[in-house]
Amino acid sequence: MSDHHRAAATLFLTFLSITAFAQVPVQVETVSKRSIVNQINVTGTVTSPRRAVLSTAVAGLVAELMIDEGHRVETGDALLKLDAELAQLALERAVAEVRQRETALEDARRRFTEAENVGAQRGIARTQIESLRAEVTSDEAALAAWQAAARQQRAIVERHTLKAPFAGVISERLAELGEWVNPGDGLLELVATDNLRFDFRVGQESFAVISPQTPVEITLDALPDRSVSGRVDTIVPIKSPGARTFLIRVLTDSMEADDPLTITPGMSVRGKLKVDTGRDGIAVSRDSILRFPDGRVTVWVVDPDGEIPVVREQVVRTGLEFAGVVEISSGLSAGDLVVVRGNEMLQEGQTVSILKGSP
Repeated sequence: MSDHHRAAATLFLTFLSITAFAQVPVQVETVSKRSIVNQINVTGTVTSPRRAVLSTAVAGLVAELMIDEGHRVETGDALLKLDAELAQLALERAVAEVRQRETALEDARRRFTEAENVGAQRGIARTQIESLRAEVTSDEAALAAWQAAARQQRAIVERHTLKAPFAGVISERLAELGEWVNPGDGLLELVATDNLRFDFRVGQESFAVISPQTPVEITLDALPDRSVSGRVDTIVPIKSPGARTFLIRVLTDSMEADDPLTITPGMSVRGKLKVDTGRDGIAVSRDSILRFPDGRVTVWVVDPDGEIPVVREQVVRTGLEFAGVVEISSGLSAGDLVVVRGNEMLQEGQTVSILKGSP
């Protein structure tokens, strides 16, 4: 080997030596005990408290559509009208009949009163007076019957207009102008968009540990950068036989007017159910954990006792994961320093410089 190549090799080895013992900047955290939480990750859907396919109570021809898909309506708003011409004519006839019966009853009452007051003086027989009394009773009954018929016909006319039973959004229109519809035919689908809730299907193994006090962190796939806290409102203890799951319904208080959560029914949502295990243990940041294809799980532990801190690789056994941390069931003790940032290329015995600030 020439002197030139020998010098180059010496320089390269010196560079490697310096690199191997260079102080790598890292961020660390102190291992401590904390309450261990069993975090159950679930997926679900934003659902509406009310959803209805609306229909009319009478048959008829669709004469007017006041709304379309996507329109917001309030309770009592007219949505659709059927052709009510014949029903309206029948109502007018019933009203006219009521007026006629009222006139007849008034006349019968007048004749009966006169006969009863002057019957003895003018020789009116008692049987004739009783006959007039019966006529009054009959006319009263006839009037009541036609009044009921008029009310019935008025109700039929009103039922030719389909009104919103609750506030919401028209999600689907199933009828067209000029179409003949019958009672029970679906014409419009109305979905309430207030007081929405989050429905999750949870595995049957978690049924015993979830309660109304279980905290829930909610993230919408449409708003991945924002999460809100929720509470379990309803647990439906009926499992789905095929999936072996049960339903939990979650509500959130994070829909204030000054910071509303823009959601609509049908959106996909993710939830993190945080079940307190009732025990304490050691947990470290998820970023400090290194996993290898052969199944090993390690962390880099800092030995700060020397003049210059050095690191050593420590094999650990992990447990539950929650809130960005991982439970360590063996391999670490409270008070150990583990590397959280800068641990990707560390080597055994390498010197490090500890950066200030939170990881």
